Amino acid sequence: MSAFDESLKIWFSGRWVDWKDATIHVMSHVVHYGSSVFEGLRCYKTPSGPAVYRLQDHIRRLFNSAKIYRMEVLFSEQEVFDACIETLRINKQEEAYLRPVIFRGYDSLGVAPGKCPIEVVVGTWVWGKYLGPEALSAGVDVCVSSWTRMAPNTFPALAKCGANYMNSQLIKLEAMVDGYVEGIALDANGYVSEGSGENIFIVFNGKILTPPLGASVLPGITRDSVIQLIQDLNKEGKLNYEINECLIPREMLYLADEVFFTGSAAEITPIRSIDRIRIGTGCRGPVAEQLQNRFFDVVNGVVPDHHNWLTYFKL
Repeated sequence: MSAFDESLKIWFSGRWVDWKDATIHVMSHVVHYGSSVFEGLRCYKTPSGPAVYRLQDHIRRLFNSAKIYRMEVLFSEQEVFDACIETLRINKQEEAYLRPVIFRGYDSLGVAPGKCPIEVVVGTWVWGKYLGPEALSAGVDVCVSSWTRMAPNTFPALAKCGANYMNSQLIKLEAMVDGYVEGIALDANGYVSEGSGENIFIVFNGKILTPPLGASVLPGITRDSVIQLIQDLNKEGKLNYEINECLIPREMLYLADEVFFTGSAAEITPIRSIDRIRIGTGCRGPVAEQLQNRFFDVVNGVVPDHHNWLTYFKL
């Protein structure tokens, strides 16, 4: 039985389709070559109504990914933006996870896509805490993966492409087989890159550090939010940590006071151990907790949204 609510509707290249009917041909280009780009983002229930978190930024990144892969999308950014809101409306969802996808469809096969149509799909569903219901408070146990992130000038790490996530699957599956929740990948030079689907931050010697985009890192939107929240809390006198993007050696992970993941699915998830080495006190640290509190206050509409991250709409 499917884990999805199959009574929902999906926006499929400009038309509404029943969940079970949102299908493609097995000879579609995307099936054989992973020729898709996608986004993942959340809609939160707030006192002022449902609100989508950084929708415009996700759509911009979606179209940037498509541009890198030479996908000429027939819909505008505004049309896909509107489709995300309308999908939530038609499905009557106050809280949900959204998955917009652009992919090469059915026409011909061969690495060169030829005349394969560029399809655009938006699906929504209810998705709980990505790394487990207790992850946000208790933290998670992770490992450093034996799989390396793509080297520069091989796959474009700045694009959120379906094919890139075969690398992520190897990282995730290896970690799970070995009894961990998630894996951390190193880049081609042996520096810390990111998780299978999350960016990473460490608290070390009074600074907060995160790998630069040159370390085969996806330009995470929640990563960007966390950097802004650190700056906000510093200005308010509630934090006193310099935030730097810099290369991070693997061994610094073990010596850090705190390590945490960020992502639209993972939100802000503390890491309590890496390779069975306890991180800090072995539980959520004060920096991660303070960032979680501010992040969830913003996305849940508890405090003013000074950065205009939320797109409110009415069902």
